[in-house]
Amino acid sequence: MARIGIDIGGTFTDLIAAGRDGQVLATHKLASTPDDPARAAMQGAEELLRKASLDFADVEFCCHGTTVATNALLERKGARTGLITTRGFRDVLHIGRKDRPYNFSHYQEIARQSRPLAPRRWRTTVRERIRAPDGEVEVPLNENDVLEAVALLRDQGIESIAVCCLFSFLNPEHERRIAEIARREFPEAYVTASHEIAPLVREYERFSTTAMNAYVGPVTGRYVRRFATALEEAGVPAQLRLMTSGGGMVAPAEAWRRPVNLLLSGPVGALIAGIEAGAEIGRRNVITLDVGGTSADIGVAPDGEMRMRSLLDTRVGDYDVMTPMVDIATLGAGGGSIAWLDPEGMFRVGPQSAGADPGPACYGKGGEQPTVTDALLVSGWYRADHLADAVPTLAPDRARDAIRRQVAEPLGLTLEDAAGGIFDIAVNNMVEAMRLASVSKGFDPREFTLVAYGGAGGAFAAPVAQALAIGEVLVPPHPGVGAAGGLLCAQVRYEFKATLWGDLDDLDYSAVSGRFDEMTQEATQRLAGDGFGADEVRLKLWAECRYAGQGNELAVDTPPGDIDAEWAEALRERFDAEHERAYLRAYPDMPVRVVNLGVSAYVPGTPLVSAQAPEAASKDAEPLLTAPGRFPGAGEALATSFYRRSALKPGHRIEGPAIVEQPDTTTAIPPGWQARVDRYANLLLTPAT
Repeated sequence: MARIGIDIGGTFTDLIAAGRDGQVLATHKLASTPDDPARAAMQGAEELLRKASLDFADVEFCCHGTTVATNALLERKGARTGLITTRGFRDVLHIGRKDRPYNFSHYQEIARQSRPLAPRRWRTTVRERIRAPDGEVEVPLNENDVLEAVALLRDQGIESIAVCCLFSFLNPEHERRIAEIARREFPEAYVTASHEIAPLVREYERFSTTAMNAYVGPVTGRYVRRFATALEEAGVPAQLRLMTSGGGMVAPAEAWRRPVNLLLSGPVGALIAGIEAGAEIGRRNVITLDVGGTSADIGVAPDGEMRMRSLLDTRVGDYDVMTPMVDIATLGAGGGSIAWLDPEGMFRVGPQSAGADPGPACYGKGGEQPTVTDALLVSGWYRADHLADAVPTLAPDRARDAIRRQVAEPLGLTLEDAAGGIFDIAVNNMVEAMRLASVSKGFDPREFTLVAYGGAGGAFAAPVAQALAIGEVLVPPHPGVGAAGGLLCAQVRYEFKATLWGDLDDLDYSAVSGRFDEMTQEATQRLAGDGFGADEVRLKLWAECRYAGQGNELAVDTPPGDIDAEWAEALRERFDAEHERAYLRAYPDMPVRVVNLGVSAYVPGTPLVSAQAPEAASKDAEPLLTAPGRFPGAGEALATSFYRRSALKPGHRIEGPAIVEQPDTTTAIPPGWQARVDRYANLLLTPAT
């Protein structure tokens, strides 16, 4: 029996098959089909299984990473969304926090106002009020108002309804009843309530998160059902799981219930794979660089742990959402990123991408704009003979022509210098993004190993590492499908959060314990419904705290043991330490306030296992050929050795400048760098000594 991972990107769809023991059976990559992502996924799955000499009936597990929810938001193709809220609070979504991205501009666009998820004409109010801070009913719910609101939204052709009431995180009684009535009176609508999605303090962010869930819910649900049906019709008996932005997998029913948790889930797989690849060779601190055709994703994992974003730093497409998200930086720099000159004549690369269709100019499919892939072809890193295996319509002359006409001639550069400039700018963009993702968060990149993934990750890894003084680059055996491999390693996980505020020195320990127990029970029940026994479930508890007077919180894992004064003291110490790590200072004499509590219940995943091959008889690998190649800072073209990855054995060593080719990526070893193949068939790149 096999397990397959399917990761759909903006340019390519990546697939990997592994056995129950984690051994990789086959990998596959094909162009994405943006008009219907499931089409490429199913076609790719069929071709993948054929490579592994398997059929659909042999698949027992399928994990899928999808950008459907993200695309629905960014392309404004979500549902017609209405809102039912407390009378007097119709415009919370419009007012927000009154922040202005450009303080002194009278003409700036604010997305929540100019492109609201729930337009004002579809926002209705009802008489009700929950009182803070005790959660008592101040004004009873008027159910006639609810009936009128639902009828109005139904008559307006609404597809989805968000229910958000004031202080419902303290007492969801009214929200629950409104949702019941809406589902009864308007069964065709997708109905979601804030206490189901984000039962947390902060009115605007809670409203925005619920509206977002309602906006992307129907389109996500249709896609999940369509994909699940396609698997079923193909004869796949597999359990389907979907990756979330929090780094865990969930069942289709959970993805349908909380599709907001799927936003920005695409980049997480590569970070999970990088953590596993690093752990296999004893590297606990890893930074992943996943460079595909459209974007580059950067993740930092100190001590092998994924870092989560603050719930107040989880904005998606100019909208605020409070949902668990792994801290990953994404920038528009990939193999398909377009080189262009702005109106002032500045030389830029990205964020626009040529995508899968028409693709880079060299693909010969109608693309006319120069891209990073075209630049690497002109620089000699990509050989036409090698690329032609994957791109039958390859047209190298079109790459040279596009760079010459649109970059070299307008800037007065030679063709080679223009191509090198495209690569240098893309590298610089990645270096700055990686510096922000590490140094600005209190981590020294020199203490990390850089793990390269994606079709273009191997080309960029060493130059990026060199700029940041990172001393080691790890290129796993199947880097081009790293994100898909990470899906197979991921945990099945459910997360629950709740607001329970109080000063740490005067905390109601029984209330804290009771809230943790409630969330733990709900989370474990959800996993039990997925077929997991209690002995398989692991728990992680955390608290979000802040110093008195601060506006934002930091999440810290709670200490073990009974919740009492000793527990509170240990939590205080952990919070002080985390605050000092993040901001270089702590305030041990200042009161600490607990704001939110959280529980993760998860079942550990199965890591991929690399087969160990015997050592090579000689440490010197035999190159396939030698050809001219241009490297940053080298000036003229250098004699560059080209190697086939499949011919490299453990113990082989390579001196730069060199290029290592394989079907899913190309790895560059610059001058002054060297590479060796370890016993797991990884390429380890280091500066030459």
